[in-house]
Amino acid sequence: MDIGIGLPSTIPGFTGAEVVEWSRRAEAEGFSSLAVLDRLVYGNGDPLTVLAAAASVTVRIGLATTVLVAPYRPSATLLAKQAATVDHLSGGRLTLGLGVGGRADDFEATGASYHDRGQRFPALVKEMRAAWSSPEIGPAQPSIPILLGARADPAIHRVGELADGWIATGGRADMFSALAPKVHESWAAHARPGSPRMTAIAYFALGAQGADDAREHLLDYYDFLGEFARFTAANALTTPEAVRDAVDAFTAAGCDELVLHPCSANPDQVTLLAKALS
Repeated sequence: MDIGIGLPSTIPGFTGAEVVEWSRRAEAEGFSSLAVLDRLVYGNGDPLTVLAAAASVTVRIGLATTVLVAPYRPSATLLAKQAATVDHLSGGRLTLGLGVGGRADDFEATGASYHDRGQRFPALVKEMRAAWSSPEIGPAQPSIPILLGARADPAIHRVGELADGWIATGGRADMFSALAPKVHESWAAHARPGSPRMTAIAYFALGAQGADDAREHLLDYYDFLGEFARFTAANALTTPEAVRDAVDAFTAAGCDELVLHPCSANPDQVTLLAKALS
């Protein structure tokens, strides 16, 4: 199983210098990808802009959105061009994880409709793929892998139709295991060859302040979800042993890549995570 690491751009107060140092360390330590999360009405960075910065200081490591919320963006074609540009600048390293989102205020901020976001989502994905196949959009005609981030059955059932794989967002291997068969069922129902790319995300914060950093950040970031925020904070990986146990559990569950998102912007977290995995 590959191990990716999230960039600290979701941590309010993060700096460009931290993103640069984090990216360089992550590539040097051998992580499979650098990943970003997406919110609009929050003190985070724009995901594709942050990935462009990471691309400029790395040469090998993959770049991924896990996930980017497509339906609150005004134009799927514009989003397709932005993603194609990051992919082009990075030499074809982008994987685009997409989701429908769950915060009404993000949609209100752009004037996009919130309540029909799920119904609009398939057309958005198809419009993006059409844009990538058009020589008029440029800067290239990429073949960017699309993964769907989903927990609800209707969204999971779209994986076989729309995507190249799935991102489990619950943070625990047992939740991954419970939903993974539905992904494979969707894949088979659409007669797709091979197997879907099976990815998961979890959260970590290591060191003496790790547990406090995880609790503070996740309760704030997921405040709108109430009890789920407390669940996520309680399941953050805050010791090397917890990290290794999670890796073992996700590997056994058939996960292809586990992306560990940080709860602190300090680049030393990259080193601590690498040591925990060694």
